[in-house]
Amino acid sequence: MSSNVDKVWATLEHLTDPEIPVVTLRELGILRDVRETADGVEVVITPTYSGCPAMGQIEDDVRASLEQAGIAARVITQLAPAWTTDWMSDEAKEKLRKYGIAPPHHTPKDVSVVKFVRRADTAPVACPLCGSTHTVVTSQFGSTACKALYRCLSCQEPFDYFKPY
Repeated sequence: MSSNVDKVWATLEHLTDPEIPVVTLRELGILRDVRETADGVEVVITPTYSGCPAMGQIEDDVRASLEQAGIAARVITQLAPAWTTDWMSDEAKEKLRKYGIAPPHHTPKDVSVVKFVRRADTAPVACPLCGSTHTVVTSQFGSTACKALYRCLSCQEPFDYFKPY
């Protein structure tokens, strides 16, 4: 890895998701790659889904961090391969849980590309507050489209579940 690429990774390491400020873009798998090309350094980001409203802010944050560090780089939004929750680090999943968002289950390999049509996870979703799996989905869309809204029947608290993709 070149020193330019290392410098970019180090510069962007602290950037967090604007909707979930306890996890970094790298931990979420949104910050996909930093590469040196004949035209200079490129930073590749991939949205959690193609209509993610936070991508404009994420791109602005990446550009601002690079500019502040005096690094010239292009930011590329890459849609393929599509982002998957399998790209999230274990650290990110634990940070989500501690923040009050149930982390996603592992994505089965036989899931169809059409994800909004299939039923929500059949595996129990543990409440991030009390740990109970006595939970119910109340809405397929939570505070953002990538999360579902659940309620714990044990502690009675509502919580988001980061849907697996």
